[in-house]
Amino acid sequence: MIGGVQWSRPRPPIDEAFIAGASIWMRNSEDIMLERVWSGYDELLKTRPPFDGTDLERSITERLEASIQEHMSGYEPFVVQHGPHERETKQPSPAQPPQYDIGFVFRADSRVIWPLEAKVLETPGTLADYLGDVKDQFLTCRYAPLSPSGAMIGYLLSGDANDTLTNISVRLGCTLSPLSRHGERASRVSTHVRSVPNGKPYPKNFQCHHIIMALIGVNRTR
Repeated sequence: MIGGVQWSRPRPPIDEAFIAGASIWMRNSEDIMLERVWSGYDELLKTRPPFDGTDLERSITERLEASIQEHMSGYEPFVVQHGPHERETKQPSPAQPPQYDIGFVFRADSRVIWPLEAKVLETPGTLADYLGDVKDQFLTCRYAPLSPSGAMIGYLLSGDANDTLTNISVRLGCTLSPLSRHGERASRVSTHVRSVPNGKPYPKNFQCHHIIMALIGVNRTR
């Protein structure tokens, strides 16, 4: 207690019951989160803001998060943040916790985050870093440990978004399925079985959303 204010309160342990509840939050909110992401992208296309060409990925992501904020009603069960940390999978000090590009953080328990990782894609075939995050971060449970799903965003600077999704499917060796509610978008979802660390109750079955945002002719400064 500091100055009469209780700064901490007991939080439920992260066990199977907790994960089951968090998974329900995700299922109930996933469509809304995707809608906010696409609304943010539409705002970028409309306003065509300049981006820092020397730090393009971060510059686009910061502006995308701000555009998503503009389309939040304030009544969602989550908030959106640029650069939230994932402390559940932090290694012992002095290691830093993983940090997401964008995260939807749930109001009921800030440990529950629906993460989005972004990568600049110069062409539909430049996918090494993108695929690395899927395989080495999401599918190892380092990212999204408490969530049964998460998202990758590809900022496509040239070429066709559908070609990009086809290449992702081939390189991951799995089917990418459309979502009926967002079928008109360059968005697909792949289903995986994750490697869950021993003794952890994290969701083993995982869905990765693949969101390709065409930013052809992006306005770069510097």
